[in-house]
Amino acid sequence: MTNVQIVHVSPNIPDSIRFLETLSRNIWWSWNQDAIALFRRIDATLWREVGGNALEFLRRLPQPTIAALSEDDAFKQQLGKMEAKFTAATARSEAIHGQVAYFSLEFGLHETIRLYSGGLGLLAGDHLKAASDLGVPLTAVGLFYHQGFFEQRLNEEGWQQERYPDNEIGSLPMRRARTPEGEPFQISIPLPEGTLHARVWQLMVGGVPLVLLDANVPENPPEFREITARLYGGGQANRLRQELLLALGGFRALLRMGVEPDVCHLNEGHAAFLSIARMEFLMKSKGLNLEAAAEVVARSNVFTTHTPVPAGNETFPISLVEAHLRALEPETRVPVYRVIEWGRAPGEQFAELSMTILGLRLAHYANGVSKLHGEVARGMWNHVWPGKCREEVPIGHVTNGVHAPTWLSPEILTLVEHQLGPNWQTALCDPKKLAMIDSIPDDELWRAHEAGRTRLLRAVRTSVESQLQRRCATRAELGATKSLLHPNVLTIGFARRAASYKRATLLLRNPERLEALLNHESRPIQIVFAGKAHPHDDHGKDFIRQVVSFSKRGNASRRMVFVENYDILVAKGLMHGVDVWLNTPRRRMEASGTSGMKAAMNGGLNASILDGWWCEGYAPDCGWAIGNGEEFDNEDYQDDVESAALYRLIEDEISTCFYDRSTATEPTRWIAMMKASMKMALGTFTTWRMVAEYRDTFYKPASEAYRRLTADGGAGAYAEVTQRQRLDSLWHQVRVNPPVSDRELGSLRAGDRVKIKTSVYLGMLKPGEVSVELSFGPVDSTNQIRSHESRPMTLSAEHGDGWYDFEESLAWPSSGRYGLTARVLPGGTVWRSVSPGHITWA
Repeated sequence: MTNVQIVHVSPNIPDSIRFLETLSRNIWWSWNQDAIALFRRIDATLWREVGGNALEFLRRLPQPTIAALSEDDAFKQQLGKMEAKFTAATARSEAIHGQVAYFSLEFGLHETIRLYSGGLGLLAGDHLKAASDLGVPLTAVGLFYHQGFFEQRLNEEGWQQERYPDNEIGSLPMRRARTPEGEPFQISIPLPEGTLHARVWQLMVGGVPLVLLDANVPENPPEFREITARLYGGGQANRLRQELLLALGGFRALLRMGVEPDVCHLNEGHAAFLSIARMEFLMKSKGLNLEAAAEVVARSNVFTTHTPVPAGNETFPISLVEAHLRALEPETRVPVYRVIEWGRAPGEQFAELSMTILGLRLAHYANGVSKLHGEVARGMWNHVWPGKCREEVPIGHVTNGVHAPTWLSPEILTLVEHQLGPNWQTALCDPKKLAMIDSIPDDELWRAHEAGRTRLLRAVRTSVESQLQRRCATRAELGATKSLLHPNVLTIGFARRAASYKRATLLLRNPERLEALLNHESRPIQIVFAGKAHPHDDHGKDFIRQVVSFSKRGNASRRMVFVENYDILVAKGLMHGVDVWLNTPRRRMEASGTSGMKAAMNGGLNASILDGWWCEGYAPDCGWAIGNGEEFDNEDYQDDVESAALYRLIEDEISTCFYDRSTATEPTRWIAMMKASMKMALGTFTTWRMVAEYRDTFYKPASEAYRRLTADGGAGAYAEVTQRQRLDSLWHQVRVNPPVSDRELGSLRAGDRVKIKTSVYLGMLKPGEVSVELSFGPVDSTNQIRSHESRPMTLSAEHGDGWYDFEESLAWPSSGRYGLTARVLPGGTVWRSVSPGHITWA
């Protein structure tokens, strides 16, 4: 058939219950249990059929049911209370300044909105929900993928198969974004082969708008439409175009909507081209030149890096980047060579353009996502700031968190609300109130947890049964699913991306030992696995195959299962139901991890390598550490050692504690650990804490810098440019002599105080423009300082001709071997982060 016209018919909702439509179009309902209960009250069967999609639910409600609801006084009263709660919760800040734009290539908001692949997207989604809860004036920007990430199916041998169903726009709570005048619009960016057009959608996340760009429009040729077909789809050229569309197209969309952000938060290197768009705007609208615009952008950008795995930090060939940037240059006025220069470390002449380096070089505020990851990131990117001590590389950390209302089970949430009160979110900041979790009756907490475990087992059996039905299994095979897993057996969960460093098969290293644990006579265990491998990662797919193969062994088949298609819905079932959350990455390769936080706040206990967030969360009363943070050169030996330690841990400690019912019908010691785990996660690892930390540490000072530097025609920015150019042109003159002491340094004792002096040549620079510092610390076997401590020195004499003396007294705190030197840096902390290369050592 041809010339088919599409007609959209919405349900006819009376004014008295019209708020139902508003509620269905804002995914705020998805983290509000009362709102979910409201939909379920209308028709629980239909709610299950639509998979918890509120908009689709409303559209499929029969008109007589809608009419009956409009006459139901009790329902209307409940709906009125919900509307008041919604209005208060989603009130948008009207602050003139302080607007934040958050750019990410993926967002995990709800299982029915498939715009995410894994942890990065889930973290981004939780960030938006917490920003809404806290009233942070934030607008998010991403891409709308017509197929999103793949659905996972396993064949008979356990090999992953990918399926890419289309996202049905009509079933998603999106509307066309509009200009301040109320008009829908498109944006465009030039590419080497022509102009790329994109329509712009808006999806409300509470009080936070999420702006999504969609290249599947008639104005584009087929190859351009494919740019937003799949998340992380296609080759390098397609990935580059996705990231250009996200950054430049996304920023242009914000401007068309009347949003001029003070601060831009780049969630991973995918958004690093955003700085080009911001410079273009500042040059065209504020009249700044390129150098001044670059100063403003660098001092008001926030950049978060998420991966300590070198291969996970994206790079592009220079020839590919040059062609695309050259097409953009007439509009942006940002020279191609400058972007390439920013995207390489100093001195790298032939390297590819690094999106991480581009993000770091143009962001005064940069962070890893856990304390340990911050340390790792400073080591990885030390070469971007040559001459700096590793610990002074300007990359801090903001440890990730999770959005508690999204991830708490209904039963656990009810207990928390009952114990801490209706304002339980704010109570989490008060240690005394948080301690009230200890007063939850043991039997009530245990029953709530058992409800989650029972629900998990039921979902697992249903998933396996569906999997077998697709393979035309026999009745006997289908019937066997009824005995899969047991509601009273210690249940361990392992679910994450199937990447090599996550070591999904560490538990399989000694098959006989694992079988013995699964089938222990009095303390058996059962394990639920889930996770996806990247479509092109055959090694990761083989991990999954090995797990599936082992689960089919006769002695393991009832106690071990791999659940297909790990997504938000599967994740919630696991977080609500497992007793132990297992995590076995190679140390220093897990940036943070958030799944363990979700399990912990639901009373799950973590057993993990001391990596990522667990280095900060671990305490003996709330979980277990696998090893003590050892690091091995031989990976095979490391796997042997840590798998053996894991087997012993499960057998001697975890299962013993779980099955200890000697003093009560419930496992008293275990429940005490559950409460400690909940307090740890709810008190420290929520996105409320995380977003508040970003707001106070990064967003507020970055916003102040943006306003200060752009005021009065950019006078502040030009002053910074002048100083930068002065430093660039004169720094080569700086010299510093080795420090000398008023006492023999070889005969000191602990507590002795010495006066140390150095002479510095500054040339045409003035003492007020620099900071002269002593740098000292313990030395290693090669006489290199292991960890530097710095102390500013005071100007003591001026000799003329650019020479100055500086001095400082120093008391040696303890005995040992120390190194001592001196250095000169630009004055002020800002210059230290945004000016690589400005450092001179004695």
